[in-house]
Amino acid sequence: MSLKDTTFSKFFFTFIIMVIQNSFTIIPLIIIITINYALFGFFNGLLWSWVTSIIAAGIWFFGSRYFFNDWVQKKTNPELLSKMEQNGLLFVFQARIIPFVPTSLINILSGLSSIKFKHFLVGTMFGNLIFFFVLSLIPAGLMEGNMEQNILLGIVLVLVGLVVFYRIRKKQKTRKQVN
Repeated sequence: MSLKDTTFSKFFFTFIIMVIQNSFTIIPLIIIITINYALFGFFNGLLWSWVTSIIAAGIWFFGSRYFFNDWVQKKTNPELLSKMEQNGLLFVFQARIIPFVPTSLINILSGLSSIKFKHFLVGTMFGNLIFFFVLSLIPAGLMEGNMEQNILLGIVLVLVGLVVFYRIRKKQKTRKQVN
């Protein structure tokens, strides 16, 4: 059995691609998710994309917080960091579900800020799960021809995500009013 035929090599290769994507955002996320879908199927591909994105985001969060802080701090707007720090979890969650915000920017700025890792992790987990699910529907619909069912499921997931987002935001506003 050759190395490229092993399951481990597939997992390792796609993990490395996700780490690169989370550091420089040179590889479009839809391509990585499509590769994972093709290699592992819808559910396993989605799950693997999600797990590797969380691990890669954590690597770059801590990397920017503890190793690249001085270098990146010089190139970052302090006002932006201040706005992020006010609502850390909500900022990360919102940035993860908006398709035009580079994942590398979220990871690095979050690491430079005083956002707690727990808030970063929760925002990343829920934001990426919603966004990745929606992105996974694209190759699923194209490869299986079952687009209607997948779109309906995607709409339901987005609606659930919006409800969660609304509740988090409402809870944060309540906390601000109490303080």
